[in-house]
Amino acid sequence: MHVYTMSNRVPELIICSFIVVSLLVIHFFSDLLRASLGGFYTKDVTLSQLVEAQSSDYAWLLKLMVNCFGYSCVFVPGYLIYKYVARTGYLERGNKTFLHTAINMCITGNSSYEPLDAAASAADKERSAAASAAGKRTSSQEAVQLLWCFGGLMVSYLTWGVLQEKIMTQKYLNFAGESAKFKDSQFLVFANRLLAFVVALIYLQWQPSPTRHRAPLYKYSYASFSNIMSAWFQYEALKFVNFPTQVLAKSCKIIPVMVMGKIMSKAKYESYEYATAVLISLGMIFFMSGSADSNKASGVTTLTGVFLLSLYMVFDSFTANWQGSLFKSYGMTSLQMMCGVNLFSSIFTGASLSMQGGFMDSLSFATEHPKFVFDMVVLSICSAVGQLFIYHTIDVFGPVVFTIIMTLRQAVAIMLSCFIYHHSVSALGIFGVLIVFVAIFLRVYCTQRLRAMRKRAEANKPKMAV
Repeated sequence: MHVYTMSNRVPELIICSFIVVSLLVIHFFSDLLRASLGGFYTKDVTLSQLVEAQSSDYAWLLKLMVNCFGYSCVFVPGYLIYKYVARTGYLERGNKTFLHTAINMCITGNSSYEPLDAAASAADKERSAAASAAGKRTSSQEAVQLLWCFGGLMVSYLTWGVLQEKIMTQKYLNFAGESAKFKDSQFLVFANRLLAFVVALIYLQWQPSPTRHRAPLYKYSYASFSNIMSAWFQYEALKFVNFPTQVLAKSCKIIPVMVMGKIMSKAKYESYEYATAVLISLGMIFFMSGSADSNKASGVTTLTGVFLLSLYMVFDSFTANWQGSLFKSYGMTSLQMMCGVNLFSSIFTGASLSMQGGFMDSLSFATEHPKFVFDMVVLSICSAVGQLFIYHTIDVFGPVVFTIIMTLRQAVAIMLSCFIYHHSVSALGIFGVLIVFVAIFLRVYCTQRLRAMRKRAEANKPKMAV
């Protein structure tokens, strides 16, 4: 009996050794990297501090490499465990330990749950019930709901935008009256994603979804990685371009989303979608030409800012398309998606920060600058609450109303940023803004009209006799 138990524990010991050995190897290489950056004889200096000490124009590139090196603390042992499990048939064994259950959830998902057709059917029933309830609401109740969604999205994301720009561009005073900027974008991503995960988990526990979760957890890691990369590029871009430029750039992500959809899903698009994409690009060019910031006027920083925004849009486009494919394959709810993606995002960023020593640097900055702590907490709350309002608005009023609200939010965010942080925009820049928003509204209008035409055509089709 004792021999049998020990033999069953051997695979689990091997799996644990993959984790330990991988972390030791990564730690060894991080020490080599610290030595190469000049910190071999200064044990108290963290890798994060050494990276920040590099040239300001190109420090982001080294920081990106170090961040990805930190993410390997999760990817490398995860890949080794996946290959080992597939080769040895570990999951087919009968010993249902905690480790076995955790690996099964990560690799195969809840295979014992109902099949996809039944899960999709449950989701359809849920949506039908919601639509039926919406149809029974009076016009005044509908108006109150719309105002609630509009106000929630506006307040949460306008506050989030203002604080995002403040944290990444403004200086904070410490107790001695000395000013300093917060520099670690990854810590902000970690704080935002951790709180969003906690909020989604609490919401799911409080209001359980009728759709059971079926997807293997590792599937979320791809969307999670692209999500934290897009968020990191977004924060870093604010060091090189102003916030209005970033907001307008987000409007242009329609283009990479379409390109990524073509590559990943072989999606087809209407002619008006291509036309509005071109208009948005044109408006963005006009805006950037007419919104030069004297503090960020060098060619290097301008080019760096545009490059970072481009990478943000590429990763963000992949996230949207990958999540779309998961929705189709497994029929999970939006809150389950929010919970799964933010779980892995917290793990990735937490592992990377631990490897770099970024936790200690950021916590040290926080203890010396209490106003930063307040701004960071409010920023994370707005990010998490804003995600809940996104899902609620789309569920109750649909994606068209949501797009209109978010377009208005972008316009207000640009005006608010220009007013608070004194960004100058020329007549050409204002013209570019107008082109972008006209193109977005045109896209929404054409999409809505096309759907209405298809519904009418479907309704007018002669019904086949049964």
